[in-house]
Amino acid sequence: MSELTGLSIRTIQRIEGGQKPSLESLKALAAVFEIELSDLQMEPDMNSNIRVTEDEQKVFKQVQAIKGFYSHLTSYVLVICMLFVINLVTHPEYIWAFWPALGWGIGLASHGLRVFDVINFFGPQWEKKQIEKRLGRKL
Repeated sequence: MSELTGLSIRTIQRIEGGQKPSLESLKALAAVFEIELSDLQMEPDMNSNIRVTEDEQKVFKQVQAIKGFYSHLTSYVLVICMLFVINLVTHPEYIWAFWPALGWGIGLASHGLRVFDVINFFGPQWEKKQIEKRLGRKL
C-alpha cells in the first residue's frame, strides 16, 4: 500500500490504527483505489460515546498492572538466565549471578505481591482511610 500511494509505512499504519488522515493522504488513497475523495470520508470516532464506569476503570488498571508484572517477570528471567550463562562461562568456580538474581527477585516478588493484592499495606484502601481521617468524613 505504501509503495502504491507514495505514503510512508508509518502513515499507513496510523490510518489503519484509526488516526484521521490528512487531506493529502486521502487524495493518494483515493487515486490508488480509483474512487472519489468524498467516498473516503472517515466515520466519526466510535469510542467517543462510550462511557466507562468506575468499576471498569479499576479493572482496566488492574489488568495493566498485571501486564506490567508479567513484563517485569519476563525481563527478570531473560536477564538472569543470561547472567548465569555469562557466569558459568567466565568463572564457573564462583556463582556470582546468584546475587543479582536474589536482589532483583526480591523486588519482583514485592511487585507480584502488590499486583495480586496479597500484601496491600499501602494500597488504595489505606489511601482512602487516610484521606477520610484527614477530612473527617467518609468518601
